[in-house]
Amino acid sequence: MPVTTDDVKALRERTGLSVMDCKNALESTDGDMDKALIALRKKSSAAAAKKSDRTLGAGIVQSYIHASEDVGTIILLSCETDFVARNEEFKTLAHDIAMHATATNPDFISRDEVKDEDVSKAKQLFEEESKDKPADKRDAIVEGKLNSYVKERVLLEQPFVRNPELTIQDLVEQAVQKFGERIEVSECTRVSVRD
Repeated sequence: MPVTTDDVKALRERTGLSVMDCKNALESTDGDMDKALIALRKKSSAAAAKKSDRTLGAGIVQSYIHASEDVGTIILLSCETDFVARNEEFKTLAHDIAMHATATNPDFISRDEVKDEDVSKAKQLFEEESKDKPADKRDAIVEGKLNSYVKERVLLEQPFVRNPELTIQDLVEQAVQKFGERIEVSECTRVSVRD
């Protein structure tokens, strides 16, 4: 199937990546938009992994205060250079992550921050809940519940509230590919009148 400029434009609008990246992804997947999105996500993940050892020397502090003014979040989105930190798309990404965190109230930024004792307590609870299930399926049930529990509490693993097809990690990886720098959510603090 031939790739049209409208297809490339549509994919670029969805991802924010370069015209060439979008065109190449569509050509490699015979014009299949869904497969092209998956290919671009894999490429973004690979790009992020290559840059993971670079030094973060710049960034932006961004906040989001809900319209009710009773809850808000402040985040530090780090990058390598001031050039990227001052980019409007980078600022928008930081604002979107702050808005997401305000809505979802994550306990951790990444899975690395989850304490073993929290996982152990949750696992005990899920084992207790699953004790009446068939023995051969219990471990899979407990593992599935445990994985879901951790994903709900970890910012980078949560589905983005504006586009549940993407996680916050996907957004960060797309930005890494777009800007060519390591990008990381370094700090995230949510404050609420009710909590």
